[in-house]
Amino acid sequence: MSAVLKDKVAIITGAGRGLGKEFALRFAAEGAKLLLPDISLERAETVAKEINGKGGEAHAMLTDISKEKETQKMADEVMRLYGRVDILLNNAALYYGVARREWNEWTVEDWDRMFEINVRGTYLCCKAIAPLMEKAGKGKIINIASDVFKVTAAHQLMAYACSKSAVYTLTQCLARALGPSGINVNSIAPGFTATEASLGQDKEGKAFDATIEVQCLKRREEPADLPGTAVFLASGDADFITGQYIVVNGGSVLV
Repeated sequence: MSAVLKDKVAIITGAGRGLGKEFALRFAAEGAKLLLPDISLERAETVAKEINGKGGEAHAMLTDISKEKETQKMADEVMRLYGRVDILLNNAALYYGVARREWNEWTVEDWDRMFEINVRGTYLCCKAIAPLMEKAGKGKIINIASDVFKVTAAHQLMAYACSKSAVYTLTQCLARALGPSGINVNSIAPGFTATEASLGQDKEGKAFDATIEVQCLKRREEPADLPGTAVFLASGDADFITGQYIVVNGGSVLV
């Protein structure tokens, strides 16, 4: 690989498994130094150990992104470790174990927890880290949104879909707010990807079959299909791209 992120400092939230792990492994391979905040310290430490064992540099920390004090600790820790931060990849979200259901079966507790993590948590991470980037006069923020709010089955994951739609809007608002400080803010929208969470939802493979049927590219989306887009947005090649919603889903939704 070309190591396009050589010596860049990146925070990747929720890197203990799923897409977050894929992002972390690829960013490390591209030369980035990593801080990996996760709700499970054990999972984050396992990923950090794998990266360090390959000659990379990664540190794990326990963080609940829905709590402002903990996101501020994340900002303090990245400065203690590296003295700066170049990239924030907001990947952490509530999705694992979320069951599909009818639109009127979502409880108030479901809605509140979904928005606490997926929307408020993403905002709090940006609120903690953006000031560090503003002082440096540059930075890259990448939010993981989704195409789910644009698909026909969106009502089956309504609370999740609405939370990811909010991340899409948050990205555009932050691009306007932070652009004058030299900070790029973009979002990536994965399709229905074969992570542990999605495989647990679709044990019979019917949802994957239905998704592949409407895709332009006729195969299942794999976690490895996403990191390349994130690396591009984090790199100097994307210095004049901001406020964008980049869909990576094999053409199931065309925007």
